[in-house]
Amino acid sequence: MNGKSVKRVVIAGGGTAGWVAAAALVKQLGPLIEITLVESDEIGTVGVGESTIPTARTFHNILGIYEQGFVKATTATFKVGIEFENWRKLGDRYFHAFGSVGKSVWMADFQHFWLEAVRQGFGGDYADYSLEAQAAKANRFATHEGASIAYAYHLDATAYAKFLRRLAEPAGVKRIEGKIQAVVQNPESGFVEALELESGARIEGDLFLDCTGFRALLAEQTLKTGFEDWSQWLMNDAAFAVQTESQGPLVPYTRAIAHDAGWRWRIPLQRRMGNGFVFSTDYLSPDEAKSRFIDALESKPLFDPRLLRFKAGMRKKSWNKNVIAIGLASGFVEPLESTSIHAIMIAVTRLIQNFPFDGIADAVVERFNALSRREAEHIRDFIILHYKLTERDDSPYWRRCRDMEIPASLAERIALFREAGLASQANDELFRSDSWIMVMLGQGIFPQSYHHAARMMEPEQLQQALTDLKARIAHELGQLPDHGAFVASYAPAED
Repeated sequence: MNGKSVKRVVIAGGGTAGWVAAAALVKQLGPLIEITLVESDEIGTVGVGESTIPTARTFHNILGIYEQGFVKATTATFKVGIEFENWRKLGDRYFHAFGSVGKSVWMADFQHFWLEAVRQGFGGDYADYSLEAQAAKANRFATHEGASIAYAYHLDATAYAKFLRRLAEPAGVKRIEGKIQAVVQNPESGFVEALELESGARIEGDLFLDCTGFRALLAEQTLKTGFEDWSQWLMNDAAFAVQTESQGPLVPYTRAIAHDAGWRWRIPLQRRMGNGFVFSTDYLSPDEAKSRFIDALESKPLFDPRLLRFKAGMRKKSWNKNVIAIGLASGFVEPLESTSIHAIMIAVTRLIQNFPFDGIADAVVERFNALSRREAEHIRDFIILHYKLTERDDSPYWRRCRDMEIPASLAERIALFREAGLASQANDELFRSDSWIMVMLGQGIFPQSYHHAARMMEPEQLQQALTDLKARIAHELGQLPDHGAFVASYAPAED
């Protein structure tokens, strides 16, 4: 254990990662620590993480963020899930909805009752029993006190960082403008002691958060932490991103549309559309990708598409010495399931829960790293799932995805569902059973067997139970307005 008490926290880098960390730390631990954030206006942020998952709402509640103010400031819209197009095969689509599906009992989860109903000929689609999937289909949404609909946000990431900065600075976070020129380490321990800026300023600290993005200036360039490469499973290594003019109805979901060497996204905000084109340079050149991306845009681009390069994987340690890598500095999996902002939030939450006030203890660091790894691998497996279960053979890219060896942890989950209709989950896993089931069904797995609890019900009783579930959803859906109309009345974007 390093016995030096931790009082001064220095955050290297701004953007979403830096300002999420700053806002959360000052809100929760403000009186106990000093927080300094160093960033340069000359260094741009990636800013493509424009989609979240429902955990963002919990994080905002912890910070006391007023939802309507946040939505206005970030030109946000609401999101009840993701529509996947062309993933299983060309022309096919399915919906991964947030929230729970149907109604489970202690003996058997809902999918087993649905599978029995399908066997008897009246089960319908699995998504029929999801309020969120039906809301997406009807383009309806509303939230209010006690609302049962599960949702997240589409947001402008650059505006989000500015919004958080406006919360953090008045609360006590000190922001210093400048470029980092050197990272000073203790010659004996290797711990980081200070950041030296081009201006000559020296920023000393006890604990440093590396929010410098893919550069990982502290975690990798300084501490040589090491990187675990996952590109054997997640081969995409580049993306173009651009904002376009708004067009069409404001839908409450993200679209993920597969192409023959990757996929593209469409994320609706109040005043524009976020677009991205993710691809593998093994199968598509950047020039060709850019051309195809521009051709696929459905409205006028607001600037020239930006090329982003990345590699899927994670740092071998999230916490190394007195440096904690947050966000892109800690690792990356493509934004297929909108996990990037969540990864920032959960890392900061974990730091707050394990803050080393009296010195950095090896046991705490090891636990932090173990939890970080477990969650990252869980997210990794869920992303790989979408590729592995494809039936597409129209391009070398998709044939490679279909035929690749996958981690044993994922193979076990797939086998469990394929052979017995079971979807396992641990309490601390991000993606719950409902998510795994929706994606596995959507990608074409239909279980060979399932729990027979539903066979203790008369067919008429089972059919009535499912009819009642759909009626309840239809009733709730009928109370929801058009999504665009709700946004315009609830929290229109600020001028």
